[in-house]
Amino acid sequence: MITVLTKHRLITALSIVTLVSTMMSGQQTALDQYIREALKKSPVLYQNSLNLDKAKIGEDIARSYYLPTVGFQLGYQTAAGGRSIDLPVGDMLNGVYSTLNQLTGTSAFPTIHNQQINFLPVNFYDAKIRANIPVYNPEIKHNIALAGSQVTGSEIEIRLRRRELVRQVKEAYFNYLLTLQATKIYREALSLASEGRRVNERLLKNGKGLPAYVLRSDAEIEQIRAEIYQSEVQARNAASWFNFLVDRPADADIDTLFDESEALLRCNQLILMQQNTSVREEVKSLMNASAVYSNMISLQKSARLPRLNGILDLGSQSENWRFNGQSRYFLLGLQLDVPIFSAYRIKNKVAQARLDLMQNESRVAYVRDQIDLSAATSVNNLKSALESLEAKQKQLEAASTYRRLIDKGYAEGVSTFIETIDARNQWTQAQLSCKIQLYKALQAGVAVERELALFNIDQ
Repeated sequence: MITVLTKHRLITALSIVTLVSTMMSGQQTALDQYIREALKKSPVLYQNSLNLDKAKIGEDIARSYYLPTVGFQLGYQTAAGGRSIDLPVGDMLNGVYSTLNQLTGTSAFPTIHNQQINFLPVNFYDAKIRANIPVYNPEIKHNIALAGSQVTGSEIEIRLRRRELVRQVKEAYFNYLLTLQATKIYREALSLASEGRRVNERLLKNGKGLPAYVLRSDAEIEQIRAEIYQSEVQARNAASWFNFLVDRPADADIDTLFDESEALLRCNQLILMQQNTSVREEVKSLMNASAVYSNMISLQKSARLPRLNGILDLGSQSENWRFNGQSRYFLLGLQLDVPIFSAYRIKNKVAQARLDLMQNESRVAYVRDQIDLSAATSVNNLKSALESLEAKQKQLEAASTYRRLIDKGYAEGVSTFIETIDARNQWTQAQLSCKIQLYKALQAGVAVERELALFNIDQ
Protein backbone atom coordinates (compact mmCIF):
# COMPACT_ATOMS: atom_id res chain seq x y z
CA MET A 1 0.00 0.00 0.00
CA ILE A 2 1.44 3.37 -1.04
CA THR A 3 1.19 6.00 1.65
CA VAL A 4 0.85 9.73 1.11
CA LEU A 5 4.49 10.23 2.18
CA THR A 6 5.64 7.62 -0.31
CA LYS A 7 3.66 9.33 -3.08
CA HIS A 8 5.25 12.64 -2.17
CA ARG A 9 8.71 11.08 -2.31
CA LEU A 10 7.97 9.51 -5.68
CA ILE A 11 6.74 12.82 -7.08
CA THR A 12 9.82 14.55 -5.72
CA ALA A 13 12.15 11.94 -7.24
CA LEU A 14 10.41 12.09 -10.61
CA SER A 15 10.60 15.89 -10.61
CA ILE A 16 14.30 15.78 -9.82
CA VAL A 17 14.94 13.24 -12.56
CA THR A 18 12.95 15.35 -15.01
CA LEU A 19 14.86 18.49 -14.08
CA VAL A 20 18.27 16.84 -14.30
CA SER A 21 17.45 15.15 -17.60
CA THR A 22 16.21 18.45 -18.99
CA MET A 23 19.39 20.23 -17.91
CA MET A 24 21.61 17.44 -19.22
CA SER A 25 19.79 17.06 -22.54
CA GLY A 26 21.03 18.59 -25.71
CA GLN A 27 18.01 20.80 -26.42
CA GLN A 28 19.28 23.82 -28.27
CA THR A 29 17.24 26.77 -27.04
CA ALA A 30 18.36 30.27 -27.89
CA LEU A 31 19.59 30.83 -24.34
CA ASP A 32 21.53 27.56 -24.35
CA GLN A 33 23.24 28.55 -27.57
CA TYR A 34 24.18 31.92 -26.13
CA ILE A 35 25.59 30.24 -23.03
CA ARG A 36 27.72 27.90 -25.14
CA GLU A 37 28.88 30.85 -27.20
CA ALA A 38 29.85 32.75 -24.05
CA LEU A 39 31.70 29.76 -22.61
CA LYS A 40 33.59 29.37 -25.86
CA LYS A 41 34.53 33.00 -26.50
CA SER A 42 34.82 34.59 -23.05
CA PRO A 43 38.10 36.54 -22.67
CA VAL A 44 38.07 35.87 -18.93
CA LEU A 45 37.91 32.11 -19.49
CA TYR A 46 40.67 32.42 -22.07
CA GLN A 47 42.88 34.13 -19.51
CA ASN A 48 42.12 31.39 -16.99
CA SER A 49 42.97 28.75 -19.60
CA LEU A 50 46.36 30.45 -20.05
CA ASN A 51 46.87 30.22 -16.29
CA LEU A 52 46.07 26.51 -16.52
CA ASP A 53 48.62 26.06 -19.31
CA LYS A 54 51.20 27.87 -17.19
CA ALA A 55 50.41 25.61 -14.24
CA LYS A 56 50.85 22.51 -16.41
CA ILE A 57 54.20 23.81 -17.63
CA GLY A 58 55.15 24.41 -14.00
CA GLU A 59 54.32 20.76 -13.25
CA ASP A 60 56.53 19.65 -16.15
CA ILE A 61 59.31 21.85 -14.78
CA ALA A 62 58.95 20.24 -11.35
CA ARG A 63 59.18 16.76 -12.88
CA SER A 64 62.25 17.74 -14.88
CA TYR A 65 64.32 17.95 -11.67
CA TYR A 66 64.41 14.15 -11.62
CA LEU A 67 66.46 14.28 -14.83
CA PRO A 68 70.16 15.11 -15.03
CA THR A 69 71.36 18.54 -16.05
CA VAL A 70 74.21 18.76 -18.55
CA GLY A 71 76.29 21.84 -19.25
CA PHE A 72 79.53 22.88 -20.87
CA GLN A 73 82.12 24.75 -18.81
CA LEU A 74 85.32 26.38 -20.02
CA GLY A 75 87.90 28.00 -17.79
CA TYR A 76 91.10 29.78 -18.80
CA GLN A 77 93.85 31.05 -16.50
CA THR A 78 97.29 32.58 -16.95
CA ALA A 79 99.63 34.27 -14.47
CA ALA A 80 103.17 35.52 -13.87
CA GLY A 81 105.12 35.73 -10.66
CA GLY A 82 103.98 34.49 -7.33
CA ARG A 83 105.39 31.53 -5.43
CA SER A 84 107.50 28.98 -7.31
CA ILE A 85 109.59 25.82 -6.82
CA ASP A 86 113.24 25.64 -8.00
CA LEU A 87 114.26 22.30 -9.56
CA PRO A 88 118.10 22.06 -10.01
CA VAL A 89 117.90 19.46 -12.75
CA GLY A 90 120.85 21.04 -14.59
CA ASP A 91 123.15 20.81 -11.58
CA MET A 92 122.11 17.22 -11.02
CA LEU A 93 122.33 15.90 -14.60
CA ASN A 94 124.81 18.05 -16.57
CA GLY A 95 127.85 16.29 -15.01
CA VAL A 96 126.41 12.90 -15.84
CA TYR A 97 125.55 13.99 -19.38
CA SER A 98 129.12 15.35 -19.90
CA THR A 99 130.64 12.04 -18.80
CA LEU A 100 128.37 10.11 -21.11
CA ASN A 101 129.33 12.34 -24.02
CA GLN A 102 133.03 11.66 -23.33
CA LEU A 103 132.53 7.93 -23.09
CA THR A 104 130.48 7.74 -26.27
CA GLY A 105 132.49 10.35 -28.14
CA THR A 106 129.24 12.08 -29.14
CA SER A 107 127.15 15.05 -28.08
CA ALA A 108 123.97 13.07 -27.69
CA PHE A 109 123.39 14.37 -24.15
CA PRO A 110 122.96 18.16 -24.25
CA THR A 111 123.36 20.50 -21.35
CA ILE A 112 120.10 21.38 -19.59
CA HIS A 113 119.18 24.34 -17.38
CA ASN A 114 117.79 24.42 -13.93
CA GLN A 115 113.96 24.79 -13.87
CA GLN A 116 111.68 27.09 -11.92
CA ILE A 117 108.01 26.01 -11.67
CA ASN A 118 105.39 28.57 -10.58
CA PHE A 119 102.39 27.64 -8.42
CA LEU A 120 100.10 29.78 -10.58
CA PRO A 121 99.15 28.28 -13.95
CA VAL A 122 100.37 29.89 -17.15
CA ASN A 123 98.15 29.80 -20.25
CA PHE A 124 96.06 27.02 -18.69
CA TYR A 125 92.59 25.91 -19.80
CA ASP A 126 90.01 23.48 -18.43
CA ALA A 127 87.09 22.55 -20.74
CA LYS A 128 84.53 20.00 -19.62
CA ILE A 129 80.96 18.75 -19.96
CA ARG A 130 79.47 18.35 -16.51
CA ALA A 131 76.37 16.26 -15.70
CA ASN A 132 74.63 16.65 -12.33
CA ILE A 133 72.39 13.70 -11.49
CA PRO A 134 70.01 13.79 -8.49
CA VAL A 135 70.32 10.38 -6.86
CA TYR A 136 68.17 11.14 -3.81
CA ASN A 137 66.32 14.41 -3.27
CA PRO A 138 62.96 14.17 -1.40
CA GLU A 139 62.18 17.81 -2.14
CA ILE A 140 61.52 17.02 -5.81
CA LYS A 141 58.57 14.73 -5.03
CA HIS A 142 56.85 17.33 -2.89
CA ASN A 143 57.44 20.08 -5.44
CA ILE A 144 55.77 17.90 -8.08
CA ALA A 145 52.78 17.41 -5.76
CA LEU A 146 52.57 21.18 -5.19
CA ALA A 147 52.69 21.84 -8.93
CA GLY A 148 49.95 19.26 -9.45
CA SER A 149 47.81 21.00 -6.84
CA GLN A 150 48.34 24.26 -8.68
CA VAL A 151 47.07 22.61 -11.88
CA THR A 152 44.02 21.33 -10.00
CA GLY A 153 43.43 24.78 -8.57
CA SER A 154 43.56 26.34 -12.04
CA GLU A 155 41.07 23.78 -13.34
CA ILE A 156 38.71 24.50 -10.44
CA GLU A 157 39.08 28.23 -11.07
CA ILE A 158 38.04 27.74 -14.69
CA ARG A 159 34.96 25.78 -13.62
CA LEU A 160 34.11 28.47 -11.10
CA ARG A 161 34.41 31.19 -13.74
CA ARG A 162 32.31 29.16 -16.18
CA ARG A 163 29.56 28.68 -13.63
CA GLU A 164 29.56 32.35 -12.72
CA LEU A 165 29.48 33.32 -16.40
CA VAL A 166 26.43 31.10 -16.95
CA ARG A 167 24.64 32.87 -14.11
CA GLN A 168 25.52 36.30 -15.50
CA VAL A 169 24.38 35.39 -19.02
CA LYS A 170 21.06 34.03 -17.81
CA GLU A 171 20.35 37.01 -15.60
CA ALA A 172 21.31 39.43 -18.38
CA TYR A 173 19.09 37.57 -20.86
CA PHE A 174 16.10 37.67 -18.51
CA ASN A 175 16.72 41.33 -17.78
CA TYR A 176 16.73 42.07 -21.51
CA LEU A 177 13.47 40.15 -22.02
CA LEU A 178 11.93 42.08 -19.14
CA THR A 179 12.80 45.42 -20.73
CA LEU A 180 11.26 44.25 -24.01
CA GLN A 181 8.09 43.14 -22.24
CA ALA A 182 7.89 46.48 -20.42
CA THR A 183 8.20 48.34 -23.73
CA LYS A 184 5.48 46.16 -25.22
CA ILE A 185 3.14 46.82 -22.29
CA TYR A 186 3.71 50.56 -22.50
CA ARG A 187 2.98 50.48 -26.23
CA GLU A 188 -0.28 48.69 -25.57
CA ALA A 189 -1.10 51.32 -22.94
CA LEU A 190 -0.27 54.04 -25.48
CA SER A 191 -2.61 52.45 -27.98
CA LEU A 192 -5.42 52.41 -25.39
CA ALA A 193 -4.70 56.00 -24.36
CA SER A 194 -4.74 57.11 -28.00
CA GLU A 195 -8.06 55.37 -28.48
CA GLY A 196 -9.38 57.10 -25.36
CA ARG A 197 -8.30 60.47 -26.73
CA ARG A 198 -10.07 59.73 -30.00
CA VAL A 199 -13.24 58.89 -28.10
CA ASN A 200 -13.00 62.09 -26.05
CA GLU A 201 -12.51 64.18 -29.20
CA ARG A 202 -15.57 62.58 -30.77
CA LEU A 203 -17.62 63.20 -27.63
CA LEU A 204 -16.40 66.80 -27.51
CA LYS A 205 -17.46 67.35 -31.13
CA ASN A 206 -20.88 65.89 -30.32
CA GLY A 207 -21.22 68.19 -27.33
CA LYS A 208 -21.08 65.38 -24.78
CA GLY A 209 -17.45 65.72 -23.66
CA LEU A 210 -15.24 68.26 -22.01
CA PRO A 211 -12.03 69.90 -23.30
CA ALA A 212 -10.36 68.95 -20.00
CA TYR A 213 -10.77 65.28 -20.89
CA VAL A 214 -8.87 65.79 -24.15
CA LEU A 215 -6.10 67.66 -22.35
CA ARG A 216 -5.92 64.92 -19.73
CA SER A 217 -5.65 62.34 -22.52
CA ASP A 218 -2.80 64.30 -24.10
CA ALA A 219 -0.95 64.40 -20.78
CA GLU A 220 -1.47 60.68 -20.33
CA ILE A 221 -0.15 59.95 -23.82
CA GLU A 222 2.97 62.04 -23.28
CA GLN A 223 3.64 60.35 -19.97
CA ILE A 224 3.36 56.91 -21.58
CA ARG A 225 5.67 57.99 -24.41
CA ALA A 226 8.24 59.04 -21.83
CA GLU A 227 7.94 55.62 -20.20
CA ILE A 228 8.39 53.96 -23.60
CA TYR A 229 11.52 55.99 -24.29
CA GLN A 230 12.96 55.11 -20.90
CA SER A 231 12.20 51.41 -21.34
CA GLU A 232 13.77 51.43 -24.81
CA VAL A 233 16.95 52.95 -23.38
CA GLN A 234 16.97 50.27 -20.69
CA ALA A 235 16.48 47.62 -23.36
CA ARG A 236 19.45 48.92 -25.37
CA ASN A 237 21.62 48.97 -22.27
CA ALA A 238 20.52 45.47 -21.32
CA ALA A 239 21.24 44.24 -24.85
CA SER A 240 24.70 45.81 -24.79
CA TRP A 241 25.53 44.14 -21.48
CA PHE A 242 24.26 40.78 -22.69
CA ASN A 243 26.22 40.99 -25.92
CA PHE A 244 29.30 41.98 -23.93
CA LEU A 245 28.99 38.82 -21.85
CA VAL A 246 28.57 36.70 -25.00
CA ASP A 247 31.48 38.57 -26.64
CA ARG A 248 29.45 39.94 -29.53
CA PRO A 249 29.01 43.44 -30.97
CA ALA A 250 26.91 45.68 -28.74
CA ASP A 251 24.24 46.17 -31.42
CA ALA A 252 23.98 42.50 -32.40
CA ASP A 253 20.46 41.08 -32.63
CA ILE A 254 19.32 38.85 -29.76
CA ASP A 255 17.02 35.89 -30.26
CA THR A 256 14.13 36.38 -27.83
CA LEU A 257 12.43 33.03 -28.45
CA PHE A 258 11.90 31.82 -24.90
CA ASP A 259 9.34 29.53 -23.28
CA GLU A 260 8.29 31.19 -20.04
CA SER A 261 6.02 28.35 -18.95
CA GLU A 262 8.80 25.78 -19.28
CA ALA A 263 11.16 28.06 -17.33
CA LEU A 264 8.57 28.39 -14.57
CA LEU A 265 8.20 24.61 -14.47
CA ARG A 266 11.95 24.31 -13.94
CA CYS A 267 11.77 26.86 -11.15
CA ASN A 268 9.09 24.80 -9.40
CA GLN A 269 11.26 21.70 -9.80
CA LEU A 270 14.32 23.49 -8.42
CA ILE A 271 12.58 23.84 -5.07
CA LEU A 272 12.66 20.07 -4.69
CA MET A 273 16.39 19.71 -5.32
CA GLN A 274 18.66 18.65 -2.45
CA GLN A 275 21.77 20.70 -1.83
CA ASN A 276 25.22 19.10 -1.87
CA THR A 277 28.05 21.42 -0.87
CA SER A 278 30.75 18.96 -1.99
CA VAL A 279 30.02 19.72 -5.66
CA ARG A 280 30.62 23.44 -5.24
CA GLU A 281 33.84 24.69 -6.80
CA GLU A 282 34.46 26.96 -3.81
CA VAL A 283 34.65 23.94 -1.50
CA LYS A 284 36.78 21.99 -3.97
CA SER A 285 39.16 24.93 -4.18
CA LEU A 286 39.54 25.05 -0.40
CA MET A 287 40.03 21.28 -0.25
CA ASN A 288 42.74 21.62 -2.85
CA ALA A 289 44.29 24.36 -0.73
CA SER A 290 44.34 21.93 2.21
CA ALA A 291 46.24 19.47 0.02
CA VAL A 292 48.70 22.24 -0.81
CA TYR A 293 49.30 23.02 2.86
CA SER A 294 49.75 19.32 3.64
CA ASN A 295 52.35 19.09 0.90
CA MET A 296 54.02 22.21 2.26
CA ILE A 297 54.35 20.48 5.65
CA SER A 298 55.95 17.47 3.99
CA LEU A 299 58.19 19.74 1.94
CA GLN A 300 59.43 21.58 5.02
CA LYS A 301 60.04 18.29 6.82
CA SER A 302 62.07 17.00 3.87
CA ALA A 303 64.65 19.70 4.57
CA ARG A 304 65.87 17.49 7.45
CA LEU A 305 66.73 14.63 5.08
CA PRO A 306 70.05 14.26 3.27
CA ARG A 307 70.59 14.93 -0.44
CA LEU A 308 72.76 12.79 -2.69
CA ASN A 309 73.85 13.99 -6.13
CA GLY A 310 76.09 12.39 -8.73
CA ILE A 311 78.64 14.34 -10.75
CA LEU A 312 80.22 13.30 -14.05
CA ASP A 313 82.84 15.44 -15.83
CA LEU A 314 84.19 14.71 -19.32
CA GLY A 315 86.84 17.22 -20.35
CA SER A 316 90.35 18.26 -21.19
CA GLN A 317 92.85 20.45 -19.31
CA SER A 318 96.34 21.48 -20.25
CA GLU A 319 98.62 24.44 -20.93
CA ASN A 320 99.05 26.26 -24.22
CA TRP A 321 95.77 24.79 -25.52
CA ARG A 322 97.21 21.33 -25.97
CA PHE A 323 94.66 18.59 -26.60
CA ASN A 324 95.92 15.00 -26.52
CA GLY A 325 95.59 11.79 -24.62
CA GLN A 326 97.24 13.23 -21.54
CA SER A 327 94.95 16.30 -21.43
CA ARG A 328 91.68 14.39 -21.70
CA TYR A 329 90.05 13.10 -18.52
CA PHE A 330 86.79 12.02 -16.85
CA LEU A 331 85.75 12.58 -13.26
CA LEU A 332 82.96 10.65 -11.51
CA GLY A 333 81.86 11.54 -8.01
CA LEU A 334 79.07 11.63 -5.43
CA GLN A 335 78.11 14.57 -3.27
CA LEU A 336 76.25 13.98 -0.01
CA ASP A 337 74.64 16.87 1.82
CA VAL A 338 73.44 16.08 5.36
CA PRO A 339 71.77 18.91 7.33
CA ILE A 340 72.83 18.92 10.97
CA PHE A 341 71.66 22.20 12.47
CA SER A 342 69.51 24.94 10.94
CA ALA A 343 68.85 27.16 13.96
CA TYR A 344 65.31 25.71 14.31
CA ARG A 345 64.27 27.17 10.96
CA ILE A 346 62.88 23.86 9.72
CA LYS A 347 60.91 23.29 12.93
CA ASN A 348 59.39 26.78 12.78
CA LYS A 349 58.53 26.48 9.09
CA VAL A 350 56.77 23.16 9.73
CA ALA A 351 54.81 24.74 12.60
CA GLN A 352 53.90 27.66 10.37
CA ALA A 353 52.66 25.34 7.61
CA ARG A 354 50.55 23.41 10.13
CA LEU A 355 48.92 26.62 11.28
CA ASP A 356 48.13 27.48 7.66
CA LEU A 357 46.51 24.06 7.27
CA MET A 358 44.45 24.54 10.44
CA GLN A 359 43.30 27.96 9.23
CA ASN A 360 42.24 26.52 5.90
CA GLU A 361 40.38 23.62 7.53
CA SER A 362 38.48 26.15 9.63
CA ARG A 363 37.78 28.13 6.47
CA VAL A 364 36.41 24.99 4.77
CA ALA A 365 33.94 24.40 7.59
CA TYR A 366 32.90 28.05 7.55
CA VAL A 367 32.41 28.13 3.78
CA ARG A 368 30.37 24.92 3.90
CA ASP A 369 28.02 26.49 6.44
CA GLN A 370 27.94 29.69 4.41
CA ILE A 371 27.06 27.79 1.23
CA ASP A 372 24.34 25.82 3.05
CA LEU A 373 22.86 29.08 4.31
CA SER A 374 23.11 30.73 0.91
CA ALA A 375 21.51 27.74 -0.81
CA ALA A 376 18.68 27.59 1.70
CA THR A 377 18.15 31.34 1.37
CA SER A 378 18.05 31.15 -2.43
CA VAL A 379 15.47 28.34 -2.30
CA ASN A 380 13.34 30.37 0.11
CA ASN A 381 13.65 33.40 -2.15
CA LEU A 382 12.51 31.29 -5.08
CA LYS A 383 9.51 30.01 -3.16
CA SER A 384 8.59 33.55 -2.17
CA ALA A 385 9.03 34.79 -5.75
CA LEU A 386 6.77 32.05 -7.12
CA GLU A 387 4.09 32.75 -4.51
CA SER A 388 4.31 36.47 -5.29
CA LEU A 389 4.01 35.71 -8.99
CA GLU A 390 0.83 33.75 -8.38
CA ALA A 391 -0.60 36.72 -6.45
CA LYS A 392 0.46 39.15 -9.19
CA GLN A 393 -1.25 37.01 -11.80
CA LYS A 394 -4.48 37.12 -9.84
CA GLN A 395 -4.14 40.89 -9.53
CA LEU A 396 -3.63 41.12 -13.29
CA GLU A 397 -6.78 39.10 -13.94
CA ALA A 398 -8.74 41.38 -11.61
CA ALA A 399 -7.26 44.53 -13.19
CA SER A 400 -8.05 43.27 -16.71
CA THR A 401 -11.64 42.51 -15.76
CA TYR A 402 -11.98 45.87 -14.02
CA ARG A 403 -10.61 47.74 -17.06
CA ARG A 404 -13.01 46.03 -19.43
CA LEU A 405 -15.99 46.83 -17.19
CA ILE A 406 -14.97 50.47 -16.79
CA ASP A 407 -14.34 50.90 -20.52
CA LYS A 408 -17.74 49.42 -21.26
CA GLY A 409 -19.36 51.63 -18.63
CA TYR A 410 -17.66 54.74 -19.99
CA ALA A 411 -18.86 53.94 -23.49
CA GLU A 412 -22.40 53.64 -22.09
CA GLY A 413 -22.03 56.85 -20.06
CA VAL A 414 -22.07 55.07 -16.69
CA SER A 415 -18.39 55.39 -15.72
CA THR A 416 -16.44 58.63 -15.55
CA PHE A 417 -13.33 59.46 -17.55
CA ILE A 418 -11.22 59.53 -14.39
CA GLU A 419 -12.30 55.96 -13.67
CA THR A 420 -11.21 54.85 -17.12
CA ILE A 421 -7.77 56.43 -16.66
CA ASP A 422 -7.45 54.80 -13.25
CA ALA A 423 -8.54 51.41 -14.66
CA ARG A 424 -6.01 51.64 -17.50
CA ASN A 425 -3.23 52.64 -15.11
CA GLN A 426 -4.10 49.77 -12.80
CA TRP A 427 -4.10 47.37 -15.74
CA THR A 428 -0.76 48.67 -17.05
CA GLN A 429 0.86 48.54 -13.64
CA ALA A 430 -0.56 45.07 -13.02
CA GLN A 431 0.95 43.83 -16.29
CA LEU A 432 4.31 45.39 -15.48
CA SER A 433 4.24 44.08 -11.95
CA CYS A 434 3.36 40.58 -13.18
CA LYS A 435 6.14 40.55 -15.79
CA ILE A 436 8.66 41.97 -13.34
CA GLN A 437 7.73 39.33 -10.80
CA LEU A 438 7.91 36.62 -13.46
CA TYR A 439 11.49 37.47 -14.33
CA LYS A 440 12.34 37.96 -10.68
CA ALA A 441 11.20 34.38 -10.17
CA LEU A 442 13.28 33.22 -13.14
CA GLN A 443 16.33 35.04 -11.80
CA ALA A 444 15.69 33.53 -8.38
CA GLY A 445 15.72 30.15 -10.14
CA VAL A 446 19.06 31.05 -11.69
CA ALA A 447 20.37 31.83 -8.21
CA VAL A 448 19.21 28.44 -6.92
CA GLU A 449 20.75 26.72 -9.92
CA ARG A 450 24.01 28.54 -9.19
CA GLU A 451 23.98 27.82 -5.46
CA LEU A 452 23.29 24.11 -6.00
CA ALA A 453 25.75 23.89 -8.93
CA LEU A 454 23.15 22.19 -11.13
CA PHE A 455 24.03 23.56 -14.55
CA ASN A 456 26.22 21.30 -16.67
CA ILE A 457 29.20 23.58 -17.41
CA ASP A 458 31.12 20.80 -19.21
CA GLN A 459 29.01 21.04 -22.35
